[in-house]
Amino acid sequence: MALVGKHRNYLLGPDETLIELARRSGIGYLALLNANPNVDPWLPPAGTRVLLPYAFLLPQSVQKGITVNLAELRLYYLWEEGGQERIRAYPVGIGSEGWDTPEGDFTIAQHIENPSWTAPSTILAAEPGTATSIPAGPDNPLGEYWLGLSTPGYGIHGTNKPFGVGRRVSHGCLRLYPEDIRDLFPRAPKGTPVRIIYQPIKVGLQNGQLFAEIHPDQQQRISDPVAEVLRQVATLPWQGKIDMQALSKAIADRRGVPVAISQN
Repeated sequence: MALVGKHRNYLLGPDETLIELARRSGIGYLALLNANPNVDPWLPPAGTRVLLPYAFLLPQSVQKGITVNLAELRLYYLWEEGGQERIRAYPVGIGSEGWDTPEGDFTIAQHIENPSWTAPSTILAAEPGTATSIPAGPDNPLGEYWLGLSTPGYGIHGTNKPFGVGRRVSHGCLRLYPEDIRDLFPRAPKGTPVRIIYQPIKVGLQNGQLFAEIHPDQQQRISDPVAEVLRQVATLPWQGKIDMQALSKAIADRRGVPVAISQN
């Protein structure tokens, strides 16, 4: 199954903002913003219809265990149960410019409840005045749970600032909403594989229909988006024709939601 989940629509009430709606809906802020490009995130009129982007295509390189796609700010947890593959997806905050989250294959090496935080020397040098350590509790930036990666200093954790989830705001670690890390923590014991990728373009088949999901290419790695879509399509059992007009619009819009690009 390449296409997972189902979008929902929501009518904004008086004085609601997209940043508050993202938190309440369990969606990353930038994902909600990109899916609704014509909605003012701070002063949207009451009654504005907003798309809640709960549907997504799985990355082609998703694996059992944890896969993080930095380009879409989303973490996937894939496991098998009752002979069937199951998937959970969580919005994630990632490293900001200059503090990039590393890509590659890792494992979960630490499993800590109520962690304390000690500032790395790199942060202390770059941000003088930063507290050297913060004990477990409501002020701790790691939240309630820490899943340390096999590369020291990096991990998946909660946060005491949930409005940063779904943005590029961390010093390289991966931040989840408190309820999401609470859900993921017992599912990902030591040794769980973790793959961190950068894939702004995803293509997949669902019920014989071809879909593309185009996210902003923040690192400008893909010079020819059409060629990248065609490359991925060539790996699929697809013999139909592509609606190039629909594909061109999806590439121009970069809304980060699955779009049908099959030609009827």
